[in-house]
Amino acid sequence: MHKLLASAYKEFLILSRDIGGLAVLFLMPLLLVITITLIQDGTFKSIKQNKIPIILVDKDKGEVAQNILKNLKSSNMFALTEQSSEKLVQELIQNGKYQLGIVIPENLSKDLNQKVAENVDGILAQFGAIEDTVPRKPTLLETKVVKLYFDPATQFSFRNSIKSGIDQMVSKIETQTIYKAFQEQITDDPSENIFETESFITFKEIIPNAGEKALIPNSTQHNIPAWTLFAIFFIILPLSINMVNEKNQGTFIRLRTHPVSYATVLGGKAIVFLSVALIQFALMLLVGIYLFPVLGLPQLDVVGKLPLLFIVAFFAGLAAVGLGLLLGTIAKSQEQSAPFGATFVVILAAIGGVWVPVFAMPKFMQALSNLSPMNWGLNAFYDVFLRNVGFVELLPEISLLLLFFVLTTAVAIVYYNRKNEV
Repeated sequence: MHKLLASAYKEFLILSRDIGGLAVLFLMPLLLVITITLIQDGTFKSIKQNKIPIILVDKDKGEVAQNILKNLKSSNMFALTEQSSEKLVQELIQNGKYQLGIVIPENLSKDLNQKVAENVDGILAQFGAIEDTVPRKPTLLETKVVKLYFDPATQFSFRNSIKSGIDQMVSKIETQTIYKAFQEQITDDPSENIFETESFITFKEIIPNAGEKALIPNSTQHNIPAWTLFAIFFIILPLSINMVNEKNQGTFIRLRTHPVSYATVLGGKAIVFLSVALIQFALMLLVGIYLFPVLGLPQLDVVGKLPLLFIVAFFAGLAAVGLGLLLGTIAKSQEQSAPFGATFVVILAAIGGVWVPVFAMPKFMQALSNLSPMNWGLNAFYDVFLRNVGFVELLPEISLLLLFFVLTTAVAIVYYNRKNEV
C-alpha cells in the first residue's frame, strides 16, 4: 500500500506542476460543454418559438383555400405571407428568403364541391334516397395538385413532416365537404347539424417515467453526460504522453531497479487520473446546476441522483484510465500516442452516440456502437438522468466499463512484462 501511495504521490507532483496541462484537463471541457449546449439549445428554441416563414399563392379564391389559410394562420408553426405570382414564389424559395411555398390551384373549391356532389348523388340514387330519372355521366375533372416549393437547404425530415401536416389538413377539408354535401341532400334546414365532423381519434404524447411526473429531456440533460464522457476519455492523452515521457527519460528503467511491480506503477497513475475524471465530472455538474440557468439554459436536475451519477462517472473514469494505460504502455513516442489517442477518442464518441443519436445511425453502426465504452457510459447516465433507475438497473453498463478497465490494464501489464523479460 505504501508503494502504491508513493507512486500516486509521484504522479500528483508531475501533474500539479504542469499548469497548462491542468487548464486543458479542467477548463477546456467546461468551455466545450457550454458552447455545445448553447448552440443546441438555441437551435431547439428557434424551432419551438420562432415561426417558419412560408409564402402562399391562392389561385382558388374559394372556400377550400380559405380553410387552408385559416388553418395555417392559426398554427403556431408558420409566419404566412400571401403572394400572387407563382414565378416570384419560386425565386424567393430558391434564394432562401422563405423555407416553404404553397400554391393552391385554380377552381379547387368549385371542382371539389362538384366532384363530391356527383358522388353523393350517385350513392343516394343507388339506395333510392333520391330520384335519378335521367342517368348522368360523371364530369371528367382533372386531379388538383397543391404545389409545395421547398428551400433546397431544408432537411428531408422537415419536408416530410410539412407534407404530412398539409395532407392531413386537406383530407379533413375533403371529409367536411363530403359531410356537408350529404347534409344538404338529406335535410332542408342548412343550419341543422346532423353530422359531427370533429376528429373522433386524437393523440396524446406520453413519456414513460418511473416517477409520478413525466420527465422531458432537454439540451442540458443530453449534453452534460455526453460531453463529460468525451472529456473523461480525453485524459488518455496526458496519461499516455506522461508514460511515454517517462520511458524516453529513463524513469521506467530506474523504477525497474526498485522492488516495485509494473501493476503498482500503473495503480498510482490510475488513482491520480481517476481523481481527475471525478473532478471533471463534479465541475460539469456545477456548471449545469449554477451557470447554465444564468446563461438562459435549462438547469440540471440532480436531486436524489448524485450517488448514482458519481458511481457511473467512477466506472467511466476507470474505463478511460485503462485505455490510457494501455496506450501509454504500447506507444514508443508522443508522435504515436497523441494523434492516435485523440483520433481514437473521437471515433469512440462518434460511434458511441455522443454526436449523433444511436437510433439515427445505420443498422451496422448501431451494432458497432455497442462496442464503444462511451456508449455504455452514456446509456448509464441517461438511465439516471431520464429514466430514474436504481443501482441494479445500472449493473450491465457499469460491469462492461469495469471489465473494459480490467482487460486493458491486464493487457498493458502482460505486454510490458513480456517486452522486458530478461
